[in-house]
Amino acid sequence: MRIAIVNDLRLAQAVLSMTIEAIPNGRIAWIANDGREALEHCRRDRPDLILMDMVMPVMDGAVATRAIMKECPCPILVVTSTIEGNLALVYEALGAGAIDAVHTPTLGPGNMLVGGDVLAKKVRVAIMSAESSGSATPQSRAPSPARASAAAVTPNRSDAAAPLVLIGASTGGPHALAEVLRGLSPAAPSCCSMIVQHIDLAYVDGLASWLTGEIGRKVRVACEGELPAKGETIVAATTDHMLLRDGKVRYRNLPGDDLHRPSVDHFFESAARDQGPPGVAILLTGMGRDGAEGLRALRDANWHTIAQDEATSIVWGMPGTAVALGGASQVLPLDSIGAAAGRVILGSECPGGRGR
Repeated sequence: MRIAIVNDLRLAQAVLSMTIEAIPNGRIAWIANDGREALEHCRRDRPDLILMDMVMPVMDGAVATRAIMKECPCPILVVTSTIEGNLALVYEALGAGAIDAVHTPTLGPGNMLVGGDVLAKKVRVAIMSAESSGSATPQSRAPSPARASAAAVTPNRSDAAAPLVLIGASTGGPHALAEVLRGLSPAAPSCCSMIVQHIDLAYVDGLASWLTGEIGRKVRVACEGELPAKGETIVAATTDHMLLRDGKVRYRNLPGDDLHRPSVDHFFESAARDQGPPGVAILLTGMGRDGAEGLRALRDANWHTIAQDEATSIVWGMPGTAVALGGASQVLPLDSIGAAAGRVILGSECPGGRGR
């Protein structure tokens, strides 16, 4: 596992080197002092993973992430010393294709690493996500045909339950989420949007705050036991899985070695099993396949399901696998998804994906 370091601070380089050397099979590919140097290195020698700082001279980490993902794409993990101070850069990098973000480890008493175990876990998840995405690339790129036996009727929702728009996203997700939520604006007062984004727990509050500024309406963290309400946009927090049970938000530490916590699959599958009325489910850009089987389960449970298309995805792993599994009622470019979901919620478009 060849890992590159991009950071202009010598102490940070030393700490990150110590972290890499403590990872089984971890090796340092190269070290760059700024984003431009990293791009030049990556053109010549593409590593398995890049640990990218945000604030650097010459070229910052967000610009470097965008350039690398365009010219010589490889998995990038944002590693930064502060969340609040670098919030805009972090979400710009995540929107450009960085997998996740985590704090830079520090040296504690006796030169002991503090936070190195957290970074090491993120490194393993990043590598596994990249490998999963590569191995699970679907051979068939075409959306599955609409099922002939589907009855085209608008879901019959009770006044007591808010119509739901469920969204799962990973690599490139923050900007994709903002685009979808803006497109959903006309229908937003009539539904509850619920989001699972693969991101470090430390960044969830920042994600909610950043999305609030991007879409012009409140986005907040989902609370245990709450009933999804019309007009709300809520995002999963904690490292437990967010589920829907009896129409309420539940967080559960389910058994199993899940790559992502919270998992889009667990979220979608819980909604498919719940007794509430069908809504809309959306699977956006992301490495791997999390959410693909859950989207299929929702389509089989009469939900209208939408997968982001390949052309507008930073990585077409998650939505592409969902398409190959027949889980998508529609496959749409990013700028069309929010409006399409809104039309279903408002009843002007028939839902897809009723049972086989």
